[in-house]
Amino acid sequence: MERNPTKRNTPTSAAAGFLAAVLPLVCCLTTAGAESLRLSSLDLGLMTTGWGQVRADRTVDNHVLTIAGKQYQHGVGTHAVSTLPIAVNGATRFTASVGVDDEVADDRASVEFVVVVDGKERWRSGVMKCGDAAKKVDVDLTGAREMVLKVTDGGDGVSYDHADWAEASLTYVGDPPQASIDQRMIRVATAGSTLTLTTDEDQRLYQLGYGASGQRLSIPRRLSREDEFHPPYGNGFILEPAVQVQHADGNTSTDLIVAGHQTTAVDANITLTQIELQDRFYPFRVTLFLRAYRAEDVIEQWAEIRHDEAGPVILQRFASAACLLRAESYWLSQFQGNYSREANLVEEHLAAGIKILDSKIGVRAHQMRNPSFLLALDESAREEAGQVYGGTLAWSGSFQFVFEIDWDNRLRILGGINPFGSQYHLGPGTSFTTPAMLWTYSDQGKGQVSRNFHRWARRYAVRDGDQPRPILLNNWEATYMDFDEQRIVSLFDGARELGIELFLLDDGWFGNNHPRNNDHAGLGDWQVNRQKLPHGLSYLAEEAKKRGLRFGIWTEPEMVNPASDLYERHPEWAIGQAHREPQTSRNQLALDLSRPAVREFVWQCIDELLGPNPGISYVKWDCNRYITQPGSSWLPPDRQSHLLIDYNWALYDVMARMVKKYPQVQAMVCSGGSGRVDYGSLKYFHSFWPSDNTDPLRRVFIQWGFSHIFPACTISAHATRMGRRPIKFTLDVAMSGAFGVDMDVSKLSAAERTASAAAVALYKQRLRELVQFGDLYRLESPYERPRAALNYVGSDRGAAVLFVYQLKDGEAEPIKPRGLDPKRRYRLEEVNLPAGSASQLATNGQVIDGAALMRDGLAPPCRRQFDSAIILITEVAGQADP
Repeated sequence: MERNPTKRNTPTSAAAGFLAAVLPLVCCLTTAGAESLRLSSLDLGLMTTGWGQVRADRTVDNHVLTIAGKQYQHGVGTHAVSTLPIAVNGATRFTASVGVDDEVADDRASVEFVVVVDGKERWRSGVMKCGDAAKKVDVDLTGAREMVLKVTDGGDGVSYDHADWAEASLTYVGDPPQASIDQRMIRVATAGSTLTLTTDEDQRLYQLGYGASGQRLSIPRRLSREDEFHPPYGNGFILEPAVQVQHADGNTSTDLIVAGHQTTAVDANITLTQIELQDRFYPFRVTLFLRAYRAEDVIEQWAEIRHDEAGPVILQRFASAACLLRAESYWLSQFQGNYSREANLVEEHLAAGIKILDSKIGVRAHQMRNPSFLLALDESAREEAGQVYGGTLAWSGSFQFVFEIDWDNRLRILGGINPFGSQYHLGPGTSFTTPAMLWTYSDQGKGQVSRNFHRWARRYAVRDGDQPRPILLNNWEATYMDFDEQRIVSLFDGARELGIELFLLDDGWFGNNHPRNNDHAGLGDWQVNRQKLPHGLSYLAEEAKKRGLRFGIWTEPEMVNPASDLYERHPEWAIGQAHREPQTSRNQLALDLSRPAVREFVWQCIDELLGPNPGISYVKWDCNRYITQPGSSWLPPDRQSHLLIDYNWALYDVMARMVKKYPQVQAMVCSGGSGRVDYGSLKYFHSFWPSDNTDPLRRVFIQWGFSHIFPACTISAHATRMGRRPIKFTLDVAMSGAFGVDMDVSKLSAAERTASAAAVALYKQRLRELVQFGDLYRLESPYERPRAALNYVGSDRGAAVLFVYQLKDGEAEPIKPRGLDPKRRYRLEEVNLPAGSASQLATNGQVIDGAALMRDGLAPPCRRQFDSAIILITEVAGQADP
């Protein structure tokens, strides 16, 4: 390789004569109209530096550039390891004087300067130390596309490697050269954020940053293995790895280098970046996928692992993502709880070391903790200010989030399937795909994080996210399992009286030899109970239709009671451990979906329910236990650890078949509440059941927690008599989500029936569009104040709705809505008032401009516990204050 272009072969005498004649002409042609551009005038924000800050016309210590006693007025001061890519454009020549700056003043510095043109090294200085005379650089750039200026370590480490490109300039004709993004850099960008990755000379993949778009990133220090983006275990990386495997020959180390990458435009809003990582020795590959949704500011990340080794590879860790953040301090918010007290918002300051949020229970895996989090930088998360990241895993099984702060205060976040008890044997030529990890970033607080997720979910993640959710009435709290055909039909009349759109028949409709009269029997026997419903489900659907109602049904196809025909025929189909007494929960066991026959049986349960009964237009899919004995009589001994992973992939397969064959049937996912609330399941469902706790006082907190990640159209919020709260408070809380009713209408007082019917009409006519598809602004947190307040704003900002809930006695202080257009004028109208009553809102009926309303707020008529208010804020064009 030619390192010094001045050392060329001597031409023949004839050639020399020809050159002597032609060269003056060539020089005249190439220099005519040429201009000179100083290197220090380029955008040095794109130049990397191993320490300190790149400086124009000064050293990294902000002194005059000085090499071997000679001072230079212009140039660039940097520090090894350093790189500056330059788009050559019309440049024809690069010149400079290079050396170690005298400010080091001893022999602790040694560097090499390198010039690379179009991927080929064109000039190298050799090792230079402090005191060495400057070396001249003169590189011909004629016809070149890109030049990269590098400063590398001279061999004694990178301390004090203060390197100067003195009097550096580019001669050009036409378009001037400009600093460019290093071609090694990989940028995954949305409208508001950018994840920046790079490769280094060791060919590994590193993360430079993830944050606000527009930041010009350079390497602030020498890249270390702790900066590796998707780090593997066993060959130098010493923190929590994203990938850990045992190769077919027993080797437990993996060393991944970048084999290639590409970014393609899926459409005008989505780009997909694929990065191929290859082990240096083994035919073992990891492909990282990063899908960026520009308008929604969401990045979706997952990985595919595959190999062609001689035998199975054992996957021991297989994270979907391993993101790095850098800040002074970190504040983590999680959503934890248990049955009937789900999604409690808990925030903590992270200290050095490891914090793990996880689930190990496989099915209904989110009962104790939702697979989502918020991460705020430098201060606790605020609603509308500060840097906040949101993360959520699209996986319904056991999950794990690892938050590790290292010795340099970097925070690594790993997210994916929980590897605990789930080692996976991957055969040659096969692949393992992880579920998607979803990220969003905001420098405007966690409120914007939520709105990012909501907009993305409605457009891309939730089934039919742009369609309104029906108002349904469920019979559960009216009848439980004690009903017959006549009783159910009678409830249709109550539903019609309230203006309900859909009736949902809950648990208790099936089983004959083992009738489902309580939760001790019947699961697995999905035949209509002939004694309760002699005319079958289609008859009920037809009777509902006569009353203007759609008809829905509850099912729990993954489960079996020991008291059932199915279990008597196939006890081996249930998940359990050999030589252990079966452990039931709610008197039931889970079916082993890793067994192909079971997967097909579960599908047949759905198909034989919906196919013969086309009047069913809604399904509530429940799951009322998790796994405590994760054993399979189907899987071989060395594959038992596959169970909890294979179960969930099989479950998704059945759900996908349901959606494909019955696209007109809407569906709610339920797992004894919110045991299965994630974007892995929601692609097959329209909404989820947040909790069996429907006391509206608790539902304020539960729905508040879920609102951080999931849009209102997915949060089923039903009015019930649990807690015996005032009917207005109950209805007002329910109308802030996907509204429904779980009440026996015949047992309501006349006033309660009137209030409920009025609420249903109001929601259908004026609120549903705003709530289910509007932008959410959380105004006052129930965790911080004696009341909670939130408002939704329509996409065109022409209307908004404000919900206020008084949770404890307190003063009626002003609430300041957000998200309005400050230049528009809005009329305030309190709605859902008790029959015959007038609003006590002082500004009711007034027209106020958006700026004043957001600045000064309004004082709602709520002082005592269980007071509540719903206030519509509607644009009035061209009208002045009354």
